[in-house]
Amino acid sequence: MLALIDLTDRQLDDYAGVAPRGRFDVDQAVAAVRPICDAVRDEGRGALARFSEQFDHVVPEHFRVPAQALSEALASLDGQVRRAIELSIDRRRAVCEAIEAEQPWRSVELAPGAVIGNMLVPVGRVGLYVPGGLAPLASSVVMNVVPAQVAGVGSLAVATPPQAEFNGLPHPVTLATCELLGVEEVYAVGGAQAIAMFAHGVAGLCRPVDMVTGPGNIYVVAAKRHLRGQIGIDAEAGPTEIAVLADEGADPRYVAADLISQAEHDPMAGSVLITPSRALAEAVNSEIAAQVDRLATADRLRLALSGGQSAIVLVADLEQGIQVTNAYAAEHLEIQTAHAGAIARRIRNAGAIFIGPNSPVPLGDYSAGSTHVLPTGGAARYSSGLTVRSFLRSIHVIEYDRQALGEVGERVQVFAIAERLPGHANAIAVRLEEQQ
Repeated sequence: MLALIDLTDRQLDDYAGVAPRGRFDVDQAVAAVRPICDAVRDEGRGALARFSEQFDHVVPEHFRVPAQALSEALASLDGQVRRAIELSIDRRRAVCEAIEAEQPWRSVELAPGAVIGNMLVPVGRVGLYVPGGLAPLASSVVMNVVPAQVAGVGSLAVATPPQAEFNGLPHPVTLATCELLGVEEVYAVGGAQAIAMFAHGVAGLCRPVDMVTGPGNIYVVAAKRHLRGQIGIDAEAGPTEIAVLADEGADPRYVAADLISQAEHDPMAGSVLITPSRALAEAVNSEIAAQVDRLATADRLRLALSGGQSAIVLVADLEQGIQVTNAYAAEHLEIQTAHAGAIARRIRNAGAIFIGPNSPVPLGDYSAGSTHVLPTGGAARYSSGLTVRSFLRSIHVIEYDRQALGEVGERVQVFAIAERLPGHANAIAVRLEEQQ
């Protein structure tokens, strides 16, 4: 089912061009969402109702989900599902508090009376988008809300599409998860119009936010790009992807199951196996065919796994495999090789790394404690997943006394004059003159 890319007799300086990657044309989608965003800005609730009917085929009675609907969703939640969600929340919060939270104030004294401080301040108001299309991703509520809460964000709002199946309310598991987390401001609004609502605000309904986070389809991504600057965004997330770096010792059943797990999200999802073992490659392809046939999502899986964004990359050895892996910069990277931990330390480009046969990506999707909002499309070369730090702003605080200014003032003036900025130099000079 997976195509084969054979690199065993090719040594390249850069493997980025040969790694499989799907096309995700955000620019074209921006043209489609611009009038939607403008209409929400200009018309408010009327535009939300029109686009809800057009795209979600239902107009909610209340765009803001009533508190009673949130509490009823939690009360009716299956007990086993509730315990699973609570475990996900507890582990994600523990990781946020233990290794992601930072000191709110740090400073260094460069010389007597010369102090530079760094103050971490949370974003004031954040809009969190939760998809509700092919899969109602209640887990994304956890992954967005928990780090924002630990960061100290004062105002959180969630938007997620209304569902005709639930009389215009969002999926009840998503609502129950919001209630578990204490999120009171939830909107039954989906797609680009939700991002526009957050950015512009809607009179009498929703105040504008400072930042929008959360995954979504290409139109959500396009709206985030279009409105970036008016609001901050976390990232432009594309279709999900997984790469598995595996050697001949890997279990083909595990590898196949893990490649399938991410392909299930979207027909455009990418699943890539990188291996020096032709025998493993063949066994994995056989396992994929057998396992896909047993799953209710088989049609979607076949589209994703046979697409140009998915493949088996056959490499000469693990050394070349590491090079290909770093060039691909996967959102999710599994390492199923001998000495997997040592190999993981040689990976420089990945959203998250899952080490060994018992750390599959779905563990991270739900209850590992890590974030599942991760960079896609090669963006792991320069960006990170959504963590507590994503919701914090760094502000430098500068405090020099007269003596400390006098010690460096002449050199500051020299630098300013060299840049032909005499006004800069003068702001120092007038103070130094007073000290003489």
